[in-house]
Amino acid sequence: MFAIMNGRKGCDFMKYLKMNNGLSIPILGTGTNTFGKEDNDFNGKITYDTKELQSAMKLGYRLIDTAIYYRNEAVIGKAVQESNIDRKEFFITTKIPEGKEFTKNNDQVTYYVEKSLEELKVDYIDLYLIHFPLETNEENLRVWRVLESFVDDGKIKSIGVSNFSEEQLGYIIKHSRIKPALNQFQSYPGKHQQSLIDFCKANDVIPEAYQSLTKVDNSTKKKLTEIGKVYDKTWSQVILNYQVNQGLVVIPKSHNEQHRYENIDVFDFTLTKEEIDTIKEM
Repeated sequence: MFAIMNGRKGCDFMKYLKMNNGLSIPILGTGTNTFGKEDNDFNGKITYDTKELQSAMKLGYRLIDTAIYYRNEAVIGKAVQESNIDRKEFFITTKIPEGKEFTKNNDQVTYYVEKSLEELKVDYIDLYLIHFPLETNEENLRVWRVLESFVDDGKIKSIGVSNFSEEQLGYIIKHSRIKPALNQFQSYPGKHQQSLIDFCKANDVIPEAYQSLTKVDNSTKKKLTEIGKVYDKTWSQVILNYQVNQGLVVIPKSHNEQHRYENIDVFDFTLTKEEIDTIKEM
């Protein structure tokens, strides 16, 4: 279904998935919803501090996930410019909110997509998502068609959705001119959403997991820690290894440099079938 390719350019260890439009996405990146903010607080004042993002980039992170809701697109744009790394090396994802303020008509959608381009200081965005479903499938499709027009103009390379159910995603697939490349949703041991993962794969839409690590309970962590001991890996590394090898893109986030290193250091071990089955049943 999806081709996992070896690293390229500056990130020799990274793996990539090929999307249904022929373009490639790194299989692992970083979330950013509290980056560049006072006290690392989601609702905190924007500080434009890019030190943590610079650290992530030096470790090899190239997929950077943000959103209008996060208020920090300009922080990501600043970090990319400061990195002295070719823009083409990065895969930048952002998202338009579902709220009426952003989507009440096509002009509003257009305004906020163009604002994303301006805030990110880029000529194009690699992946633009509808952050949450709107009230109806018809409204989702209306916003989708505006995003399609930006793909036509070359200002967006790929488009997708976030937090869409099988039914909502299926409607877009059936009625769209440009097929969704990706669906981003919560997935972690205890809430794998396996049916949604399988639906995405069956329709050649890449599943992307967020909150892979943040909601795992202590009992599950203990079981994963035992699996990780065999490979000298942490419970979180076991989860990420499991997910990428199940064909999911993952975007873990950490403000701790050691954890950022651990989160990207997950490509050098192979779980057994028994271990995979154990995790899948959690």
